[in-house]
Amino acid sequence: MTTTASRPIIILIAGHWLGAWAWDEVLEHLATDQSRAVAMTLPGLDGDDPGRAAKTLDDQAAAVLDVISQLGASGDQPATLVAHSGANAPVSLVLDRHPELVHRVVWVDSGPVAPGSAFGPGIPEELAELPLPPFDVLAEQASLDGLSPEVLERFRARAVPEPGPVLRQAVELTNDARHKVRTTLVCCSIPGAQVLELARSGHAMFAEVANIEHLDVIDLPTGHWPMWSRPRDLAGTIQSAASRTS
Repeated sequence: MTTTASRPIIILIAGHWLGAWAWDEVLEHLATDQSRAVAMTLPGLDGDDPGRAAKTLDDQAAAVLDVISQLGASGDQPATLVAHSGANAPVSLVLDRHPELVHRVVWVDSGPVAPGSAFGPGIPEELAELPLPPFDVLAEQASLDGLSPEVLERFRARAVPEPGPVLRQAVELTNDARHKVRTTLVCCSIPGAQVLELARSGHAMFAEVANIEHLDVIDLPTGHWPMWSRPRDLAGTIQSAASRTS
């Protein structure tokens, strides 16, 4: 029988405009007797929080660390962090500040950010928040492949505007130990081979990938939101990554 202490701790963190609800279908497929998996909503993305538009990346990173602590993760039993899309900035901060608490990071159609980078450095200070754009505009930036009209309707209905400070804040990274954390790239809208080539060429969006010391690359062809288009396959990939010891 698998004990609670031996089951991998998995924390699922969705990207911009999304909360814990985005992982509902993935959680259904994760084997509950083999892992302790939870989804969290980052500060600023709780629609019921009246102060959410003022939240920062530091607030988000602190919240991830709080969940790690609440689940009993430690240097002896670190957690697996699953970061989708724009969750890469706060999770990169967590890796920099406490790499010893992370067993593995699974980037879902995402990857680590480079020091000093910001998602939207040119976004004006007076813009308090960024709502989910029209889907025709969004599709120019990220693939919507595999999403049904029903899924898009739910996305639109439940999306929460992204706080301006989160988008403008530059990520300060100083601890090279973050590069030693075991890493799995789940490549969906861009094939893994292309991601690695972009990393080797120094492309700003993928440059940090070239610094990772222990890297696995998994292709899961679909759009940018595989938690909705391929939830069973994504759950299996996450479960496998979290269970690995090397």
